Amino acid sequence: MSESGQHSCGEADVGRLDTVLARTRTELSRARWQEEIKADRVTVNGQPGRCKMRVGPGDLIAWNRPPPVPVETVPEDIPLDVLFEDDDLIVINKPPNFVVHPAPGHQTGTLVNALLHHCPNLPGIGGEQRPGIVHRLDRDTSGVMVVAKNDGALHSLAHQFKDRATKKEYIALAWGAPRAATGTIHTRIGRSDRDRKKMAAFPLGDPEGDARGKEALSRYEVVETLGPASLLRVRIETGRTHQIRVHLAHIHHPVVGDEVYGGSRPALPAPRQMLHAERLTITHPRTKEVLTFTAPLPADFQALINHLKSLA
Repeated sequence: MSESGQHSCGEADVGRLDTVLARTRTELSRARWQEEIKADRVTVNGQPGRCKMRVGPGDLIAWNRPPPVPVETVPEDIPLDVLFEDDDLIVINKPPNFVVHPAPGHQTGTLVNALLHHCPNLPGIGGEQRPGIVHRLDRDTSGVMVVAKNDGALHSLAHQFKDRATKKEYIALAWGAPRAATGTIHTRIGRSDRDRKKMAAFPLGDPEGDARGKEALSRYEVVETLGPASLLRVRIETGRTHQIRVHLAHIHHPVVGDEVYGGSRPALPAPRQMLHAERLTITHPRTKEVLTFTAPLPADFQALINHLKSLA
């Protein structure tokens, strides 16, 4: 079945067709929308669209995109660090440099490949490409992840994450030292205008930001200052793409080792972005028991902390 949709242009939707689509439908970049338009999958008021066509208030944009070509995901015998497992859930400590689900360039060696081997009944739970996955961590982010093992657990967990009924705490090594020992970062997060592969923070109440981004709320506390960097504990109330990385960069204290949002910084032996999902609290889908899972800092993270302490 094709994926279709419509967008009725409002007062702010004025400009080129490809630009308006990229701004209002952020799941695709402007370049990808141009490809869709050139493939005659986008219409304006029932007529074929063109990239440079100007649209404005009252115009109806419709698109009809074919579904992605399915790729068989093969079970692989990849070791997992299992923190908890029963008939409904499996909770793992994800190592760094481990992709969660297959994608172009990463069809094998992913967490999903490992899960399919570990949990033979997992296929079909939530879709072939992301079976049982209700949240994810970036490839270079380590720490606690929960995976559903049946449809009931998937439904329950998905609602918990959507309704902000979970508690998610991270440890981040950030450049510099925030002036306040604790703080709240409350913005919207959406696609960056300058680079569609990146996310950006937009102020709340900004009409343009309101149209492009979704609310994102993070709270941080400084655990320890380590020379040029600070160890932070960050609790996120929402789950936006790259949320902590974007928010810490927004307050000018980006995550150490973050090549996307970190900017130019002094050299440190950081093998990756130093971000770790330390603690996750959920309600068990079947028993309704409140469960908290904790993952210790991985060796590379602890080694960098030790290195910074040795410089003091």
